[in-house]
Amino acid sequence: MNESRRQKRVASLIKEELSRLLVEVLQDPSKGLITITRVEMSKDLKTAYIYLSIFGFEQKNVILEHLNKRKGYLRKSIASKTKLKYNPMLIFYLDPIFDHEERIDKLIESLRKNEK
Repeated sequence: MNESRRQKRVASLIKEELSRLLVEVLQDPSKGLITITRVEMSKDLKTAYIYLSIFGFEQKNVILEHLNKRKGYLRKSIASKTKLKYNPMLIFYLDPIFDHEERIDKLIESLRKNEK
C-alpha cells in the first residue's frame, strides 16, 4: 500500500494515542499484553485499520470483541486528544505476522534437529 505522508502521520498519531489508551484504561498487565503492531489509514483518512498482537490471553477473539464493543469510547478519546478533521472509524485485526514468524521458527528448529 502506497501511503502518503499525511496518511503516515495520522496513522502514527492514532497509534500513539490508542497505545496510551490501551495501557491506561483497558489493559490489565497481570493477565496479558496487547500491542498495536501497525495502523494503516484509508486514503480519505476516515478509516483506521489497527493490527494487534495479543500475548498471554487464551481467547484472543474475546479481547478483539471487547475492543470492538469499546470502539465508541476509543474514538471519542482519540478525538478529544487529536485535532483531526475526521474522527476515523476503527477496525481491529489480529496481526498474523507473529503467527507466521512462530511457524517459521518451528520449521527451522525441526530442520536443525533433523540435521543432527
